[in-house]
Amino acid sequence: MKKYYGERVYLNEIEKKDITDDVMKWFKDEELMKFYTSSKQTITKEKLLHSIEEGKSKGNLFTFGIYTIEDNTLIGTIKLGPIHQGHKTSDLVILIGDRNYLGKGLAVEAIKVGNTLAFEEFNIRKLYGGMYESNIPSIKAYTRAGWLVEGRLKGFYSVDNRNEDRILVGCFNPKHFKQEEIDEVSANQKRYLQL
Repeated sequence: MKKYYGERVYLNEIEKKDITDDVMKWFKDEELMKFYTSSKQTITKEKLLHSIEEGKSKGNLFTFGIYTIEDNTLIGTIKLGPIHQGHKTSDLVILIGDRNYLGKGLAVEAIKVGNTLAFEEFNIRKLYGGMYESNIPSIKAYTRAGWLVEGRLKGFYSVDNRNEDRILVGCFNPKHFKQEEIDEVSANQKRYLQL
């Protein structure tokens, strides 16, 4: 599979050798993991490698490294999947794990490159995702990368014994959606969230 490039980062399918001890520290960082997985399960090296290998062998989940163009540093991951082959839809989950690269707009760039990869390499019709309402940085990163807010699930999460909504976002492949359809979603997104 080819590499996909932005201005400062590129995506490349991650390999076993890339999952170093430094990378595994990302998954032990409570602040980074606060919103990463709603299951709250601990991500071990064995579980991560198994997930990567199983997803690739089944052809429905692919993990890509986010690398800097400047010096090929692995700074995060993008997970595409699970891919629903019949509907050509998929989730796209990003993690900037290296704290030295947070707050520099690289997440937005990586998501944009991820959109292109999903649409061109896998012919995905629609990308979708959901995030905690309080995860404003993530919501902003996705919407700045061309995603639209499509809805809100009331009280979907339980956080410290209080209900928190899930914000639903999506990104539409223009090869499969008319501009009018995308514009309709765009016009309605303020009903669900004010950024």
